[in-house]
Amino acid sequence: MRKALVSGLFMVCGFAATAEQVVIAALGDSLTQGYGLPAQDGFVPQLERWLQDQGVDVRLINAGVSGDTTAGGAARVHWTLTPDVDGMIVALGGNDLLRGIDPAVSRANLEQIMQAARASEVDVLLVGMQAPGNYGPDYKAAFDAIYPELAAGYQSGYAPSFFAGLTRDGDPDAARTYMQPDGIHPNAQGVALIVAEIGPYVVELVQAASD
Repeated sequence: MRKALVSGLFMVCGFAATAEQVVIAALGDSLTQGYGLPAQDGFVPQLERWLQDQGVDVRLINAGVSGDTTAGGAARVHWTLTPDVDGMIVALGGNDLLRGIDPAVSRANLEQIMQAARASEVDVLLVGMQAPGNYGPDYKAAFDAIYPELAAGYQSGYAPSFFAGLTRDGDPDAARTYMQPDGIHPNAQGVALIVAEIGPYVVELVQAASD
């Protein structure tokens, strides 16, 4: 979005507008940060390479902080949205689930992030998260609804699940082979599958951010 405004100003001033590299910040937790992996095997570096292989001229900023909750993301989103950022991937909520945080609190935090992005005219890809069943059906229903409802309300991009690439065939045993020993974080092969699933959504985000 910002790039279009800059290009328009160049045209008004009589200069030829040239396409600029799109900058996308990935705001998240340890899944985004690349916990337990060599730097080059983490989510952000693998995603950037995948996008470049598709011919997408983009630079990704790793704004993942291990252990971060939606509250942490809301607290630092304004630092993340520097003037050079054109789009933002938001992948938060897993640590809220681990702590059993009230879904209403998680929703309010994510909404703060969406509002900050809107105020900065930054396009967003919101990555969904699903609650386990052990908190009960009411908790799960309330939490699972947060992401699609916010995406619809803010007209943002929406990827239903960070782990969709690992569960595509519906075999939980197969998915475990792509996890680190802690059973929470993907290994390098798992990240590659996650990137292949989320990548097309990020391509759409880049296109929206460059319009």
